[in-house]
Amino acid sequence: MTCIGLRTGFDAVAPQWDALIARQDEPNLFLTPVWARTWWEHFGGDADLCLLTVGPESDPLGIAPMTLDGDVLRFLGGTDLFDYHDFVTDDPRFYDALADCLDGEPWRTMDLTSVPGGSPTLQEIPRVYRARGYEVTVETEDVVPGLDLPATWDDYLGGLRRKDRHELRRKLRRLDAAGSYRVRLATDETLRADAALFHELMRESREEKRDFLGPEREGFFRDIVERMQSAGLLRLLLLEMDGEPIAAVLAFDYAGRRLLYNSGFRRASASLSAGLLLKALCVKDAIERGLTYFDFLRGAEPYKYHLGARDASVHRIVVRR
Repeated sequence: MTCIGLRTGFDAVAPQWDALIARQDEPNLFLTPVWARTWWEHFGGDADLCLLTVGPESDPLGIAPMTLDGDVLRFLGGTDLFDYHDFVTDDPRFYDALADCLDGEPWRTMDLTSVPGGSPTLQEIPRVYRARGYEVTVETEDVVPGLDLPATWDDYLGGLRRKDRHELRRKLRRLDAAGSYRVRLATDETLRADAALFHELMRESREEKRDFLGPEREGFFRDIVERMQSAGLLRLLLLEMDGEPIAAVLAFDYAGRRLLYNSGFRRASASLSAGLLLKALCVKDAIERGLTYFDFLRGAEPYKYHLGARDASVHRIVVRR
């Protein structure tokens, strides 16, 4: 089996990578070259970039976007900025071929995080490596709550638990009574200022978000926002009350799904539940745009379940030689 470019760069594999993404039944934004490249530019550090193309160069079985740090082989990207990881493939032959390709490489541990619950990787990597006598462990890593979107907002409200539906309607009435509000979408012309405003609101809303958004991560956010806007995938929504911004959500629309990536709000607007309500209005906007799934991404924050989410999961696979 052909194995191409274990330590090659992004430009060499981007065309095949894009073609493989397009063939997948459920394409994932976090598996795209643009997301991986943006992360690598900010966080690559001392690790070796390992972009392995498995199979014929013109029509590969798949691509393994990974890094080799010492003797540990990992998916490219940390779990703080990638909610999902996986191999880029739709061919079951990929996994045995990948193992053949990696046999001669100097790794002792393969640590694969954030693998989606429905991925064949969860079955295939343990099968392949246990057959070769390696130790393999699989564990649930986190939840990624999500919601199948109905055809209308009224249908969505009707599907909520009675208490949650009542509370959401009550909070929306209170917001309406508090003043004149609107939800605004960032445009090409407003993007730079709106992205800076989003960072400000994100820091203000919670201490852990302020600690999270250091200079490197802020640089990543700035670049990924610009690149997603250029690709037509960005949904940076701002809630304004009497012309003043009080909340913002950063989301992406990809392959019929909306991914709610992060958010922030003015602490002075906490009594209006501005952060929660903008997320609900983000769901409403996704429904009106005909999207089919709303992914709240990693974490079990209570608001996700108040807005109707149900748990899915991501998993960690560790292989030891």
